[in-house]
Amino acid sequence: MAPALVVARRELAGYFATPVAYVFIVIFLVLAGALTFTLGGFFSRGQADLQPFFSFIPWLFLFLVPALTMRLWAEERRLGTIELLLTLPLPQWQAVLGKFLAAWAFCGIALALTFPLWITVNALGDPDNGVILAGYVGCLLVAGAYLAVGSALSALTRNQVIAFVLAVALCFLFAAAGSPVVTEFLSVRIPVLAEVARALSVADRFNGFTRGVIGARDLVFFASFIGFFLFLNAVVLDHRKAD
Repeated sequence: MAPALVVARRELAGYFATPVAYVFIVIFLVLAGALTFTLGGFFSRGQADLQPFFSFIPWLFLFLVPALTMRLWAEERRLGTIELLLTLPLPQWQAVLGKFLAAWAFCGIALALTFPLWITVNALGDPDNGVILAGYVGCLLVAGAYLAVGSALSALTRNQVIAFVLAVALCFLFAAAGSPVVTEFLSVRIPVLAEVARALSVADRFNGFTRGVIGARDLVFFASFIGFFLFLNAVVLDHRKAD
């Protein structure tokens, strides 16, 4: 794991060497606060919890995370530095893992900076902090799932815009797969696919965490989901070395 951590440190430092990191964090915090206090009705609900914040996270990450991942491999391919990275004395899977861990740590930093919301809800009432902590764990796992998808799609192209659009589209499918509109439509026409859609829904899996339930099945789902797309990322890189 040491080479992967070296790559992760290099990538994480690279985020903060440019304005990209600060712009991402500011936009995330502003949108999270605005959605929580306005559309989420934080004060009008009269309840001491962070459900308004958590309810928007899968949809907020839907656009912000692909904006983060679109440069992971597409930029390396465009600049021609991917050959240098892949010729370093480390297994390819460790380069993939290192880049993913750096982006995941960055998302974790962005989430940690929402701590004023946690302080606010504790100042206004007596919330169940265990439920809130479980919700944050779920947020981090959703970010990891989207990052794995975006990273794999970024490896497919050298165009960042294409990588962004593809990542948003695929992440949207996984987020909306368990919504009533989709499942009811499939239940009438293809019942088997309705069950598959529910099983693959990232938003549905996340809902358990927002209720304070960290289930083994949900953890296995996210671990398998992330692992599959990181494996796909490595396969794509291996087949496109000559491009």
